[in-house]
Amino acid sequence: MRIGIIREGKVPPDTRVPLSPKQCAYIMDKYPIEIWIQPSDNRCFKNEEYENEGIVLTERMSDCDVLMGVKEVPIQNLIEDKTYFFFSHTIKKQVYNRELLQAIVDKNIRMVDYEVLRKDGKRVIAFGRWAGIVGAHNALWTYGQRTKAFELPRMSAFESFNDVKDFYSQHLKLPLVKIVLTGTGRVGKGSAEVLDAMGFRRVKPREFLIETFDEPVYTQLICRNYAGRIDESLFNKSEFYKNPELFKSTFEPYTKVADIMINGIYWDNAAPQFFTKSEMKQTDFKIKVIADVTCDIAPVASIPSTLYATTIAEPVFGYNPETEQAEEPYQVHTIDMMTIDNLPNELPRDASESFGKQFINHVIEELLDRENSEVMRNARITKNGDLTAKFEYLRNYLEE
Repeated sequence: MRIGIIREGKVPPDTRVPLSPKQCAYIMDKYPIEIWIQPSDNRCFKNEEYENEGIVLTERMSDCDVLMGVKEVPIQNLIEDKTYFFFSHTIKKQVYNRELLQAIVDKNIRMVDYEVLRKDGKRVIAFGRWAGIVGAHNALWTYGQRTKAFELPRMSAFESFNDVKDFYSQHLKLPLVKIVLTGTGRVGKGSAEVLDAMGFRRVKPREFLIETFDEPVYTQLICRNYAGRIDESLFNKSEFYKNPELFKSTFEPYTKVADIMINGIYWDNAAPQFFTKSEMKQTDFKIKVIADVTCDIAPVASIPSTLYATTIAEPVFGYNPETEQAEEPYQVHTIDMMTIDNLPNELPRDASESFGKQFINHVIEELLDRENSEVMRNARITKNGDLTAKFEYLRNYLEE
């Protein structure tokens, strides 16, 4: 098998890679696999680092069996009749990528989305931890920019996460601030990791709501803390996941006491929003910074003020609750929205090496046995010029 690592074509370009140079060398040494790499001046690992590990540098991606990238591949760059791995951002019927999915089908591409590579129902490969790490850091950076109460460099200014943690321990002086963090998966755990490293004290949700603190604190919510049955019956987590439309938001008390919200949940389109635009207009809505790591775009989103995804270059916009429009950030009347959709790209080498390790541990042998692998079958969105049976629910979305 020959794997080609493609150049990232989405604008702005992502600097992450699915496999580091040393990981490519390891795979070629252990498995009957050859890896080629398409040259790029934007990667966090230089072309020479791959060449030094014996990786072929070439534009001839059409000679590869499997093509791997990170973000969505521009339609004009897709090669017919190939197997692709990348994050397609289509499985939730994202309107902005409908034409991409249509082109994938038209070009008879076998599309494997990293997001649906699962074993025993659990994802086996993701950048989630790093999205949470960078998202939490950026939440505090945004709050610092807004209040001028402390100095915090962007995470992209550091070489590694270890350097970031050294800065926290030696230089970071936090004011009294209260953070509500949603989600306990990879993103939530990554965010909590940063808040712990910064020196926040973690408190229980009830304490967070009713007590006064003389130090910076955060609380981490599970779904029963922010959602309840519409009919007021007892909360059941399995039912919430299965039938989220039967539930309503119970998040409102946190909007009255938190300064910052970090959103790290996986959101179902049928689930309730945390709050409404009308609630954001209320004078007792205290949250002034929202770091939406989930970054579903409104109106189909858990945060109604996530109007668009921001970029690493321009990470924040101000949301005016009265006009419901985006404005310049850091104004008294706005809520500052940090909605970067490729957060791990601020620590690209750490994130890429972590991702590649997951690919080696959980995916590479499934790929070699792809015709018999249940993991691969369940992750293919398209095959033979059509949707696979598992993703037939995308039919209306595809054909609109």
